[in-house]
Amino acid sequence: MDKKEISSAFIQLQNEIIAALENADGKGKFRKDTWTRTEGGGGITAIIQDGNILEKGGVNFSEVEGPMHEKVGKMLGISATEFYATGVSIVIHPKNPFVPIIHMNIRYFEVNTGEYWFGGGIDLTPHYIVKEQAQYFHRQLKDTCDKTDTAFYSKFKIWADDYFFIPHRNETRGIGGIFFDRLNHESTSFSKEKLFDFVINVGKTFAPVYTHLMKLNAEKPFNEDNKRWQLLRRGRYVEFNLVYDKGTRFGLETGGRIESILMSLPAQASWEYDVTPQKNSPESLTSELLVKGVNWLELS
Repeated sequence: MDKKEISSAFIQLQNEIIAALENADGKGKFRKDTWTRTEGGGGITAIIQDGNILEKGGVNFSEVEGPMHEKVGKMLGISATEFYATGVSIVIHPKNPFVPIIHMNIRYFEVNTGEYWFGGGIDLTPHYIVKEQAQYFHRQLKDTCDKTDTAFYSKFKIWADDYFFIPHRNETRGIGGIFFDRLNHESTSFSKEKLFDFVINVGKTFAPVYTHLMKLNAEKPFNEDNKRWQLLRRGRYVEFNLVYDKGTRFGLETGGRIESILMSLPAQASWEYDVTPQKNSPESLTSELLVKGVNWLELS
């Protein structure tokens, strides 16, 4: 299996997810921009805006290569001089506050010293946590992981809790999901082909899971207080992506296309001074669950 086979599969996945989201939204259509990178490679950025359900979102494919930037080499802890990276990255911001934000990324990376690895994951950021839906989300991820290794879900769930955490707020970005990186034969004992199958299965989990959550929540009535809370939670999302997210940092350090890198940001977000939700309110109950280590599969 070579990098071009992996890249082709990622493009196919991008197109499948775009079709599923357009069908579920019923109005919005993705605009595709094909771009190239001076140092090597390029990508296809697909953006949806002002749909029935989806306010803004992106389903992006990239395939970039070229000289390894010194800062990136240090960030990754490798001494290679050339790199190749390909992947699909998704962030969706819905209109209705009861539809959650979702993020997915799957990627493949190799360098001229012979090292390669897969990375990625899916995580969910509800503005309002519904325990049954959180359980459903994590159950689907566990089922996907179990097809490859029954140890994957527990390991990658902890990894997601640690990664999607906002230290300066002392809270998780949402309810987590799975996150993995540096997966190769040496770190897992699985073949490159087996790990590729796992990554593609993760990618194929995205559309049925998220369109199900869209259908459950898109018609729920909401008020101005709900919208205010949604904008505040989006603000937290922005803080994480700009301060801590390694993918954003990698894109900026490698001279990536800024519009594609920052597509993860919502059209609108807000920051208000010292917001404290009223005790026992839906907002307060959600805030109390933004912690590491929640067993979403058994939450009652």
